[in-house]
This record gives sequence, structure tokens and C-alpha cells, in this order.
Amino acid sequence: MTVLNSLGDALSFAFGMFWEILWALILGFGLSAIVQAVVSKREMRRLLPDDSAGTLAIATGLGAASSSCSYAAVALARSLFRKGANFTAAMAFQFASTNLVVELGIILALLIGWQFTAGEFVGGPIMIGLMVVLFRRFLRPELVEEARRQADRGVLGRMEGHAEMDMSITEGGSIWRRLRSPRGFTAISNYFVMDWGAVWMDIAGGLLIAGALAAWVPNSFWRGLFLEHHGALTTLWGPLIGPLVAILSFVCSIGNVPLAAVLWNGGISFGGVLAFIFADLIILPILNIYRKYYGRRTMLFLLAMFYSAMAAAGLIVDLLFKALSLEPTGARHAKVTDAGVSWNYTTILNIVFLMLAAVLLLRYFRRGGGIAMLRMMSKPMPEPHAEGHPAG
Repeated sequence: MTVLNSLGDALSFAFGMFWEILWALILGFGLSAIVQAVVSKREMRRLLPDDSAGTLAIATGLGAASSSCSYAAVALARSLFRKGANFTAAMAFQFASTNLVVELGIILALLIGWQFTAGEFVGGPIMIGLMVVLFRRFLRPELVEEARRQADRGVLGRMEGHAEMDMSITEGGSIWRRLRSPRGFTAISNYFVMDWGAVWMDIAGGLLIAGALAAWVPNSFWRGLFLEHHGALTTLWGPLIGPLVAILSFVCSIGNVPLAAVLWNGGISFGGVLAFIFADLIILPILNIYRKYYGRRTMLFLLAMFYSAMAAAGLIVDLLFKALSLEPTGARHAKVTDAGVSWNYTTILNIVFLMLAAVLLLRYFRRGGGIAMLRMMSKPMPEPHAEGHPAG
């Protein structure tokens, strides 16, 4: 009975967190779909020819406007690189695509607090800047050529089709006119459903892992691991251990936010939470994809550079927010064990946004690609379709 009670507690915590963030997920994916409906992947490739400051700023902006799925971001970054984009710019795009998207910020604010949303959007550009500095210092041309040769082999990873499909509407007047058109509505519904299809396993996995840890692992374990109440040592240790926990968690994209909430309640530092969230691009499955995409040496190089940039960015933001008195203090009350279903504003918002999701789902299955397109998400696209896909 004790085992069943423990399992029930874990599932209850997981569902409570899911209910708390459901409306925000729908809102975030909806806004992302709107942006993607008017941003062409073909145009992305043309805009990333080098690693100049202007190009890197464009790469960051394009990444923030794209899907938050880590696997799709990694696949699209390779596609951009294979078709002429600069390697550093492609990696900057990849970082922004998973760390500067609106849905991530909303979920962070709901589960942990607005300071983490602010820290994420301040730390993301810092992390990209640090990565660029490290690349300029340590990335050798021969390693880039080795990576390009391996990339051109076209070894499959995950979400290849999702990364290649371009359903954006680039013609038909102003952005507002394009979005209001029937084709625009279909494109939005396509991106909305496909983005959910790309990340639902990560979201579900993150919620289940977070629920299990909240129910089964005592906070005393986390306090010992994170060296809570050790002053400067805690501040330094958090950003170093955070990415290591992320690597072993196997959860990426938005799915790692519930686990970040558990870690915060367990005593990890503010910078440690940020570094943990940044590290969704170095979890073990994605490291294996880097190996397939770019070769073993490049994978190890990316791991070292990314880890260094993520940990340093987390520490810098922690110290910055301390200096500005913005770091969260006092009791830690991330919504892990107290989230649940009750008649309040969360339930009302969930009902409203579930109705919106139903409208988009209906449009997708009536005018979009339906089940066939979802099945294509993990398959490489034939070259003629990679540059454009009918939006209905």
C-alpha cells in the first residue's frame, strides 16, 4: 500500500504541475506558431553567412522566433549549416531556439517566479556571447571542415522532418493580412499542433520525473548535493552542478522546468537553476545526436564549450541579480507539491485556452496535414519539400 501511495503522490504532483501550466503552454505554443507562420526557414539560411555581431544578433532573434523543441532546434541548426550558414551562427540560433522562447518564460514565471524568467532572458544572450568568445578562441577551421563533412553525410537524428518543413506564408501583403488569411490560419494550426507533437514526450517526461523526485527524494538529499547555506561556495557550486544534473536527466526543452522547480525547492542556487535550464542542449540523447551529426571530436568540443558557457552565464546572472537585489530570497515555494485542480483563475484560463486549442486542432485535421504530417516529423524531407510545404 505504501508503494501505491507513493506512486499516487508522484502522479498527483505531476498532474498538479501540468494543470498549473496548461494554459500557459497553449498560449506560448500559439504565439510561437504565429511567429513561425511568417518567418521562412529559407530566409534564415540566407541571413546567417558569418559570425559577425550583426549576423549573430539575427541568429538569436530567429532562434527566439522558432520552435522550442530542442531536437528540432538541433536538427534545424545542422540543416542551416549544411546549406551554407556559418557554424557559430547556427549554434547561436540553436541556443536561442530553446532558451529565449516565450513559452519557456511564461512557464518559469508560473512555476518558480518572475525572477527566473528575467534571469533566463538576461542570461540567454550572455550565454550566447560567451559561446561565441569561446568558439573564436578554440574552434579551429579543420574541426569545422570535419564537422561539415560529417554533416553532409546526412545521418539521422530526431525531428528531421519537423526541422525541414517550411509552412510559412511569405506572400499576400502585410504580416497582419497574411495571418488573417485562410492560409495563414492553416499555417498557424500546423505549427501549433506539430510543436506539441515535437515536445509532448519531453513535457510528460519532465512532469513525471519532477513528480517522482518531489514525492520520493527528501529535501535533505538536495540540500547536501547543492551545498545549501554555504555562502559563496553555494553560489559557485550551483551553476557547476546544475548542467551535470541536466545531462543525466534526459529531459529537455520546456520539460525541464518542472524539474528545475524541484531543484529550487531542494536548495540549488538561483544561478544553478538557470544553468540547469540552459543545459537542455547537452543532455545525453542530444550529445549522441551531435556525435552523429558532426563527429565525435566536434561533439566533445561542443560539450566542453556549451557547458562552460552555460555554467558561466548562470553564475554571472546570479551575481548580477544579487548586486541589483533582484535574486529571490526567503522561503522557496515553487509550485510542485501545492499545485492542483480547484475552481480559480487557473481553471478558467485552462478552459478558455483548451477551447482555443480545440479550434486549432480542428483546423489542422480539416485543412492541415493531419496524421500523415505528424508521421513525417522524424523523417528527412525530400529536397523539393524542404524549402516549402503547402499550408492549405
